Amino acid sequence: MSVRCLGALAPQHHPFGTRLGTAVLYAIALAACGSSSNDNRLRATVSATDNAMIEEQTMFLPAAENQPPIAEKRPVEIQQHGQTRVDDYGWLRDENWQDVLRDPDVLRADVRAHLEAENAYYEQATADLQSLRDALYDEMRGRIKEADSTVPSPDGPFAYAMRFREGGEYPVFVRTLRDGGEETVLYDGDIESEGEDFFNIAAVEHSPNHALIAYAVDRTGSEYFDIRIRNMESAEDLGETVHSTDGDPVWAADSGSFFYTERDDNQRPKRIKRHVLGTDPAEDILVYEEPDDSFFLSVEKSHSEAYIFIVSSKMTTSEARFLRADAPVDSEPVLIAPRTDDELYYPEHHGDYFYLRTNADDAVDFKIARTPVTAPGRENWQDWLAHRPGIYLLDFVPFAQRMARLERENALPRIVISDYADEDAYDIDFAEQAYALGIDAGYEFDTDTLRFSYESPSTPEQIYDFDMSTRERTLRKTQEVPSGHNPSLYTVERFAVTADDGAEIPVTIVRLRSTPVDGTAPLLLYGYGSYGITIPASFETNRLSLVDRGVVYAIAHIRGGAAKGRQWYLDGKLDKKTTTFTDFIRVAEELQARGYGRAGETVIYGGSAGGLLVGAAVNLRPELFGGVIGAVPFVDVLNTISDAELPLTPPEWVEWGDPIRDANAYTTIASYSPYDNIRNDIDYPPILATGGLTDYRVTYWEPAKWVARLRDEAQGGPFFLKMNMEAGHGGSAARFERLRERSHDFAFALKIFGLTERPPIHHAQR
Repeated sequence: MSVRCLGALAPQHHPFGTRLGTAVLYAIALAACGSSSNDNRLRATVSATDNAMIEEQTMFLPAAENQPPIAEKRPVEIQQHGQTRVDDYGWLRDENWQDVLRDPDVLRADVRAHLEAENAYYEQATADLQSLRDALYDEMRGRIKEADSTVPSPDGPFAYAMRFREGGEYPVFVRTLRDGGEETVLYDGDIESEGEDFFNIAAVEHSPNHALIAYAVDRTGSEYFDIRIRNMESAEDLGETVHSTDGDPVWAADSGSFFYTERDDNQRPKRIKRHVLGTDPAEDILVYEEPDDSFFLSVEKSHSEAYIFIVSSKMTTSEARFLRADAPVDSEPVLIAPRTDDELYYPEHHGDYFYLRTNADDAVDFKIARTPVTAPGRENWQDWLAHRPGIYLLDFVPFAQRMARLERENALPRIVISDYADEDAYDIDFAEQAYALGIDAGYEFDTDTLRFSYESPSTPEQIYDFDMSTRERTLRKTQEVPSGHNPSLYTVERFAVTADDGAEIPVTIVRLRSTPVDGTAPLLLYGYGSYGITIPASFETNRLSLVDRGVVYAIAHIRGGAAKGRQWYLDGKLDKKTTTFTDFIRVAEELQARGYGRAGETVIYGGSAGGLLVGAAVNLRPELFGGVIGAVPFVDVLNTISDAELPLTPPEWVEWGDPIRDANAYTTIASYSPYDNIRNDIDYPPILATGGLTDYRVTYWEPAKWVARLRDEAQGGPFFLKMNMEAGHGGSAARFERLRERSHDFAFALKIFGLTERPPIHHAQR
């Protein structure tokens, strides 16, 4: 996925041209680093004294000698559709930005000096929070079982797993014989990462003959991954390295070659190539090249392992090609059906048919069609599972005898099992009000075992093996929280807030049962609302550091996401984009009215496209909020979506509109772009913006320019920029270093809430 966003998302197909990326990937996936306890001593109430702490907020008061850096103004006039706007801070974008992605050391000196001055100002102004950040880090780390492993996944004679060692930052990839035995280490992330400022492992894929692994690593944070091959028996690498890939090696059936997606100099996945082991990567075979910059490419293997699929897609349109996995190296891919505007289809395989998840024929929430492998054209598509309005088909996995599909209805997911006659279909039942589900397809096609995950905001993740024939489920693993977690201490609530136009917006809340709902507790409101991404009701141990201090943590499932189906997404994009922001504001107002928080003291939090959300919301209603956290925020929307050279711009015209050619799209984007709508008539709350120097999804200059302009034009504040000079969109890929980064966000919120001295309730009781 390559959207502006991070988390434990249900499997969904997304084009590579979005800003989800690694910011709902870590924000939510960090949830998976999670929690579990049994300490009944954690019962306490928020006292009147505690509430007074919230009222006696200690704002950020930098010392006189620590003044914020004032960015030089170098005004540039921009003419578009008869309109003139002035960008004073466009110089913060290094003309060499493509080179910076590959080598951060080449950043222009004046830009580096400004970013370093911003970091120095932030560190000095928040120095009093260091002990709190350390405490938060210790708490979050204490909830992680450091020596942990995944449930082994069988494949033929072996079972493959990933584990962490005590104190280890990176995973170790291992295998054993299928029924257990001595472990073989295939790839040790801790050892491989030694000496690296940044290190991220995209994939470790074993070959069909179980003799080799293909592994992909990024060492700058720019998401250019190098692929290398290692012999499992000798533990030695073969000589060749394939550069500038998407980190997606897909083995051919012969184990002597693999397919991959090559990114161009603008970070666009443009070419599918095939590398034959033992040959020079410069001579790799071009399988398919996408001519349209608005379409990005991906490559994957069918679950049956019989076919290789090449998918060209953007948010509204896709097309797919296929090769047999055992095809000769010079084979040409075959088109299933040519792209048609506003029609999506994603193929899988079973027997003589391709099965397609598609929105063809106005199937807004998707259906499954099937078509013969020998004649897959659109004229031969027949409905296998008809469209059911309001039931959003997220994904499906075909097994030899049965199919498992993941759906969502009324903001809740479900797993449905059926045979290929679509008879004897049944759901797997779950009891809680709000929860998250995930399907792990595993490696094996001819099996009755489906592996799935279940969690809720108060229930740690559980991994089950489900027998699709007998309907028996076997618990294979429950997420452990070494420092303790008692689900009975928390309450999870799900209700709807009525939007201005009558739409019902789902809201998920997690809080201590003892936290009062009378307007005295602090409220943190999280949102995203773009690309059809749904924030799952997952278990995130990190946020317990807020909840255990009496903070109400709320998630607004606003339009632009797909909590209530694809129409929910369509109603929050293009000329309807402002609905995303008004939904969010309406949720904030209603939560405050119901006593979950107070106007002027609510902190709003969003990452990537969620940063656009909070940036637009604070421009519209700054008086509602006490603080804003914009993680890698997409805030310079008008300039970015008007620049066709930037990596994600052409694919995203179908999301935001094309302000280059369409005057109405220009007017709409100009009306909400946070950078272009800063007000000077009302005080803004404190704002923390973060960025990553090698981020290609939301480029580093967006938060830098936003903060510079806020300081110049807005009242209130203060306004902070924290720039990671050694990472990209998701920050550090090291599991504990990520917690250090998260501690800054949480400490900022707790400072605004006046809770810097209050320990979490369970610590206070021990």
